Amino acid sequence: MPLSLTTLSLVDSPVTLQEGLTILERDDHRCQYCGLDGRASFENALVMRVDFVVPRARKGKKDPKNLVACCTPCNTIKGTRVYANFDEAKAYVLKQREELRKNWESKTARPLARSTIA
Repeated sequence: MPLSLTTLSLVDSPVTLQEGLTILERDDHRCQYCGLDGRASFENALVMRVDFVVPRARKGKKDPKNLVACCTPCNTIKGTRVYANFDEAKAYVLKQREELRKNWESKTARPLARSTIA
């Protein structure tokens, strides 16, 4: 059972282990937003989860049509927003990922070392 960070108590998981595995298998263990392959490495497998396309917080149902394989970063970016359809959600997530990547690169880029001529 997962831990609720707001109440610090154990809460029921929104999907059972078997339901989650069924969704991951259906989607070939690949994030339906960014395409991350959950089988490519142990680290990738650790970040895979099941996403409610229409979030539970917005009355999304636990129906296979509303569930997709998703990596944790895409799930976090998507949040509890509601979109007109899955394609709109995917476009939003990919755009946000690109903006975050550019921001990260601008803050972590190392300046080129100046060559010294002796």
